[in-house]
Amino acid sequence: MTRMEMNEAARTAWWNGLPAGIREQIDGYVLQDSLLGAVRLVLDVGRVPHGIGLGIAQVIVGERYAHYGDRIARRPDSPLDLESLALRAAGCGGRILAIEAIWDGDTVHDWFVVLLAVLAEPEKDTALATVYWSTAKRYLGEEAAQLGGHPSAVAADRAGRALADHLGVPFHFASPDTPDDEAPRWRAVTGAP
Repeated sequence: MTRMEMNEAARTAWWNGLPAGIREQIDGYVLQDSLLGAVRLVLDVGRVPHGIGLGIAQVIVGERYAHYGDRIARRPDSPLDLESLALRAAGCGGRILAIEAIWDGDTVHDWFVVLLAVLAEPEKDTALATVYWSTAKRYLGEEAAQLGGHPSAVAADRAGRALADHLGVPFHFASPDTPDDEAPRWRAVTGAP
């Protein structure tokens, strides 16, 4: 069966024809919000015998997500309020040199922004919050739809600047207007160790 032939009825028939153990395993991934695990399993069991490609596998898994809806154990959003971020920063275990926002992305969430505490000793960055689209919309509320720019960037910029001001350190976000996971980092820009 080719990709074009896999309409809703064909997908339903394929799903119902799977052994119960495979259906339970795919649904287990879905209920744990492991999109990639579920898609990988659908591809593994459907590619050779049924010609299921990535697009159809994503549709099938998407239908399982829709089936379970609110029963899926979603990863909780990171808090972006100043009090929570300040408490997270206090637990970093070192002197904070700067607060930095960097872009990252994956196939599940698309682009998102990570807020980091840049530490002097030991020289490492500590993630304070991951700002997904959903996190940004929750944090920005009604304002999210009216702001220009990617909501994750706007929320991370706002929360990161507030935290940096609170801590008395610089804030750095090299590419707030365009997702760029290779934008210059704070240490590279400032020459800090």
